[in-house]
Amino acid sequence: MAATHEARAPGAAVPAPDFDAIIIGAGMSGMYQLHRLRQQGLRVRVFEAGTGVGGTWYWNRYPGARFDSESYSYGYSFSQELLEEWDWSEHFAGQPETLRYLNHVADKFDLRRDIQFRSLVTAAIWVEDTRSWTITLQDGSQFRARFLITAIGPLSAPTLPRIEGVDSFKGQSFHTARWPHEPVDFTGKRVAVIGTGATGVQTIQTIAGSVGHLTVFQRTPNWCAPLHNGKIDAETQSRIKAGYPEMFRRCQETFACFIHTPDPRGTFEVSDHEREAFFEKLYAERGFGIWQGNFRDILIDRKANALISDFVARKIRQRVKDPQIAEKLIPGNHGFGTRRLPLETFYYEVYNRDNVELVDITETPIERITPEGIKTSDREFEFDIIIYATGFDAITGSFDKIDLRGANGARLKDRWKSGPETFLGVMVDGFPNMLMLMGPHTALGNIPRSIEYNVDWVTGLLSYARETGLTRVEATPSGVASWTDHVKALGVGMLSNEVNSWMTGINSNVEGKQTRIVARYSGSAPAYRARCDEVTAQRYQELALA
Repeated sequence: MAATHEARAPGAAVPAPDFDAIIIGAGMSGMYQLHRLRQQGLRVRVFEAGTGVGGTWYWNRYPGARFDSESYSYGYSFSQELLEEWDWSEHFAGQPETLRYLNHVADKFDLRRDIQFRSLVTAAIWVEDTRSWTITLQDGSQFRARFLITAIGPLSAPTLPRIEGVDSFKGQSFHTARWPHEPVDFTGKRVAVIGTGATGVQTIQTIAGSVGHLTVFQRTPNWCAPLHNGKIDAETQSRIKAGYPEMFRRCQETFACFIHTPDPRGTFEVSDHEREAFFEKLYAERGFGIWQGNFRDILIDRKANALISDFVARKIRQRVKDPQIAEKLIPGNHGFGTRRLPLETFYYEVYNRDNVELVDITETPIERITPEGIKTSDREFEFDIIIYATGFDAITGSFDKIDLRGANGARLKDRWKSGPETFLGVMVDGFPNMLMLMGPHTALGNIPRSIEYNVDWVTGLLSYARETGLTRVEATPSGVASWTDHVKALGVGMLSNEVNSWMTGINSNVEGKQTRIVARYSGSAPAYRARCDEVTAQRYQELALA
C-alpha cells in the first residue's frame, strides 16, 4: 500500500511545539529512547511519576524482587563501555542491584537533565491543527510535542482486590508494586500475603523466616520451578564479559530473546526414559530453561503438557511434607507453563514451616478486610501487616489510566474496549504521531532485548520523518486490521490462550476485564523483527505520512 500524504492549505506551516518528542515513563524503555533521540539531536522531555529512574525496578521494591532472566542477558547491550564496566554480582540480580545499575546508566549518559520527576501524566490530546500532542500533568501544567512516545510498560498499573473494607485495616498494608522506600520490619509480626503469582512467590519465600506468623491466602496456585540463583565469581565474570557478543547474538536468534529456546524435538519423539531425564536436567538448571527450553510442543499439545505438568506436580509433592498442602499448591485449572511461570528459591519448603499457614480462598473466601485483619467465610484472622500481591491491570491498564484522545477526540480506552488493535504493537490508526514502546502486540519475552529493538525502530521512523520533513505519521486502518488479525491467528492452538491470566487480559479486580482477549503477540521475536524491518525497508510506505 502506498503512503498517503495529506494536503495542507498553502502557507499553512505547522507550528513548532515545545518538544520534538515527549516520552511518558523513565523505565528501561524510556531511558533508552531518550538516549537515542538525543543522539539524533531532537528536543526531548521525559515525564516520570516517580522520584527516580528505573520503572519496574523503581516501583517494585518488595522483599525478594529480582530478575528471572539472567542478569547479563537483561542489561542494555547498546554500549560496549557500559558492558565492560558493570559487574553483575548474581546470575539473577535482586531489585536493589538492578536499580543501582539503572541509576548508573542514567548518570553515565546524563539522562536526568531531560527527565522531569514527580510528573504524572493524566491526559494526552491530539491537536490536528498543530499536528502535535498536548500533554497534561496532574498539577495542571501542559506541554506540546510533535510526537508522543509511551514507555509505560505492560505491567505497571497495580490492582487491589475488590474486597470490602480494604481501607479499614489499622495495621500496615502494602501492594507489592507500591512498596515503601524505607525498610519494613517483619520481625515477630503476624503477616498476611494475598496472592501467589510471581511477586507473591518471591515475597513469601523471602519473609517466611523473619515473620512471627505468615498466612498465605491463595486463590489460584501457580506452577513454579527452581531459580537456582548463585553469586558470580571473578572467573565467571570474565567469561560472561568475553562472551557478550555471542550471547546477544543468541538472544537475537531465540524465540523469545532468552538464552533459552525450545528444544527442536517433540515430547513423544524420545523414549520415556529420555524424556524423564531431560525434564530432570531442566529442573536442575538455572532460569527459564524448563519453560522456554523444553520440548517444542509442551505449550500446544495437551498430552505433552500433561506429562510436564505431572513431572512438576511430583516435584511439589516431594518437596512439601503435608500431602494435603501439596495438593493445594498444585494447579488444577491450567497446565504447566500456560501462565507466566514464577521461578522460586525454596518456595515450596516454606509450607513445611510451623509459622506458615496456607488458606485456600476458593474453599473459604475472603469476606472482608477488618480493622484487625481478614475475615473469611469460616474464621477471622488478626494481622499486623497485610501484603497485596494482587498483580496488575496488565497490557492495556497503564494506557487506560491516561485520558488518551486521538483524531476527532476518539478515546483509546473506547477503541480498545474489546481488546487492543495495533500496527506492529507500536501504532494505532486514528492516533497520529503516537508511538508505543512495548505496547500490546509487540514481542515480549526477555523484555530489554525487545525494548532495544522497539526503541531503535521508533528512532528510525522519527529520523526518517525529520529527514523528509514529515510532521504526521500514522498507521492505516488496513494495516492495523491486518496486524491484529495476524496476532490473533498466531494465538490459535496456544494452550495459554485458553487460560484466564493477565496474558489473556483477565483481571477479576478490574471492571470489564472478565473476557479473554488476545492481548499479546505469541509469535517468535525474529519473525516480529523481520516484519518491522520490512516496513522500514519499504520506507514506511505502509503508513499514512504527511
